[in-house]
Amino acid sequence: MTGTFSVKMLLRRQLPGKFMIFGFQDISLIDYPGHIAPVVFVGGCNFRCPFCYNRDLVLNPHKNTPLIIDDVLARINKQKKLCEGVVITGGEPSLWVGKGLEKFLCEVKAMHLKVKLDTNGSIPANIKNLLQNELIDYIAMDIKTSFIKYNLAAGTSVDTGLINESIEVIKNSPIEHNFRTTCLPSLVDNEDIIAISKLLGKGERYTLQTFRPENTLKHDYNALKPYSPREMEGLKKTASNLGLIVEIT
Repeated sequence: MTGTFSVKMLLRRQLPGKFMIFGFQDISLIDYPGHIAPVVFVGGCNFRCPFCYNRDLVLNPHKNTPLIIDDVLARINKQKKLCEGVVITGGEPSLWVGKGLEKFLCEVKAMHLKVKLDTNGSIPANIKNLLQNELIDYIAMDIKTSFIKYNLAAGTSVDTGLINESIEVIKNSPIEHNFRTTCLPSLVDNEDIIAISKLLGKGERYTLQTFRPENTLKHDYNALKPYSPREMEGLKKTASNLGLIVEIT
């Protein structure tokens, strides 16, 4: 499904009316770099990336039973002696700005915990809002592919001008940040990595994520063969040669 629905159409069709949490992981050692953190999964997304493996959070958030927010906060509070932060992921968390996300983040910050936000970067105004109100301490933005292929990778029509704006907002923000690309042969090749690297500029942290063919939103992507470790190293070398600080996960 490429370009069939606009972002606004998908928002109207898919999102519940208020901030909802549909999953919680008590402890993660890998989702917040350098920190032990629980992970909060919100529902709803304005993209339909065919390789996404959180299909239930993306496609049917209104059909799932949301967790009670006070219960989630209580679980976070119980873990805070072990943890240093909280990860907010999804779905797409930035969709919930103005619908209760800020209040939730204020509660987390009141526990003296840091907040990491994962985002697709499609709503720069909401990212600015969270930054200006000092509600996030780390932001990781997914860059799906080069702009020429963006609609294909996002599964919907995307204003890449907004993606570029988010990149600049994040690059110029005072908080820690990272950019990420899930690498799969049909959507991300060496030329795409070159285009993304030039867009980000030298010195930026960039994570190349190995595609996992499991429970993908578009079922035929489950049969897609991932890049080999050697091929991933080749993509890493391309980005590193253009001055980025690159890791593979």
